Amino acid sequence: MRRVRFRDPDGEVRSGEWTGEEGAEVRAYPSGGGRFSVEPEFFAASGVELLAPCDPSKVICVGLNYADHADEFEAELGVVIGERCRHVDASDAERVVAGYTCVNDLSNRDDQAVETNWVRGKAFDDAAPIGPAVASSDEVPDDAAVQCRVNGELRQDSSREQFIFSVPELVEEITTHMTLEPGDVISTGTPEGVGPLSDGDTVEVTVEGVGTLTNDVHIP
Repeated sequence: MRRVRFRDPDGEVRSGEWTGEEGAEVRAYPSGGGRFSVEPEFFAASGVELLAPCDPSKVICVGLNYADHADEFEAELGVVIGERCRHVDASDAERVVAGYTCVNDLSNRDDQAVETNWVRGKAFDDAAPIGPAVASSDEVPDDAAVQCRVNGELRQDSSREQFIFSVPELVEEITTHMTLEPGDVISTGTPEGVGPLSDGDTVEVTVEGVGTLTNDVHIP
């Protein structure tokens, strides 16, 4: 299952599931209706505006978590938390994971060069686009491909197999230090191949089983 938030043709923000061949349709249920108690509505995916699939209170970014990247655009697998949690053992981590999404972990290297604190370089508005959906764990294989294309050119090509720390290990470590809320996202690090972006570039982040997150770059 791949869950999405979207704006329908009437401008209403809805939740639903990405269905059909290659995500050609969005299935939605009327607001307030139980999932199995009402008739669904179907929309062509091309006729709706996909929104970020969740609204995290925080995004926790993991650095240097790929064996083939110890070096900027950054294609990442995002782990979406499904329930409030603290002190989660790795063996129980899957219980608190709602699913997976794509993250484009953008950085402003000019600001990062000014000071060693990375908040300025990582926490600017629109810094971490996520989407297009939250895919359930069974949709995302253990060796899921993680790729990034810039203007159609493949720049990053790796897989979840290259993780140094697994998702359960990350959940255990992070919840040792802080409480995670439903909708929070752990961005699990990026493979080699990062690089600078220019105004007008188009970035596509693809995670196998989730889909492709596409963003255009607009530099003020």
